[in-house]
Amino acid sequence: MIGAPQIILIVVVVLLLFGGKKIPELMRGLGSGIKEFKDASKDDEKKIENKNEL
Repeated sequence: MIGAPQIILIVVVVLLLFGGKKIPELMRGLGSGIKEFKDASKDDEKKIENKNEL
């Protein structure tokens, strides 16, 4: 199980690797990637539903 000390260690390593200024950019990119993935999966579900109706 991952506990608080491990999470703190991971955050410190990420800060050291990327720096404080790059992290917001990385999170924005990750958020937009997740949003695009959700949109694409919703489109696929709609296509499948439309195919089943025919």
